[in-house]
Amino acid sequence: MRILLVEDEQSLQNLLKMNLELEGYEVVVCSDGKEALNRTGNEHFDLYILDVMLPEIDGFELCEKIRLTDRETPVLFLTAKDASKDRITGLKLGADDYLTKPFVLEELLLRVKNLMKRSNQQARESSNIYSFGSNTIYFSTFEADCKSGTISLTNKEVMLLKMLIDRANQVVSRKQILQYVWGYDVYPSTRTIDNFILNFRKYFEQDQRNPRHFISVRGVGYKFVSD
Repeated sequence: MRILLVEDEQSLQNLLKMNLELEGYEVVVCSDGKEALNRTGNEHFDLYILDVMLPEIDGFELCEKIRLTDRETPVLFLTAKDASKDRITGLKLGADDYLTKPFVLEELLLRVKNLMKRSNQQARESSNIYSFGSNTIYFSTFEADCKSGTISLTNKEVMLLKMLIDRANQVVSRKQILQYVWGYDVYPSTRTIDNFILNFRKYFEQDQRNPRHFISVRGVGYKFVSD
């Protein structure tokens, strides 16, 4: 599970990163909102931890911009502001939780754990089965009903399908796909991704040469269209 931690106080940033990593999370850190916004557009995260008082773009504006394209990933605010209006502002902008500095580290870790658990449960409940055209994908069993009948899917195929479907009608870059599906340790060639898309067209498209659902965007990546 990947966390984006946006905190400009270096000592607190180091402390949180170390303790979150000890809990088993992969933690990416940013010290200003502009850098963080760039990372959110190019990488996948399972939780955002945002300080409110940030250089370049503050935490409230950063949350608002994130929520334009991502309504699901939990957001936890960390702030020295204790006024009720600030907490209300954060929650109105789409934050899931709000913790005031100074805080007890154990409480932060529990809140992170609860947000992750809730997010995972919602994802499982909402996305185990997905239908488009005459096709149905069963994510939990790694199977799909398509023009050839019932087929089995590999783990990588399921991950890539889930990523594209979650971002339906959005262009997903090859870089995003590599990072999300293969992670940082193994980087296959971009041709590998192309082969996966060709397989999806073979499984799910009525006319592979004129695909309706798995669309190539030259020089960038791919887009999934449900209709």
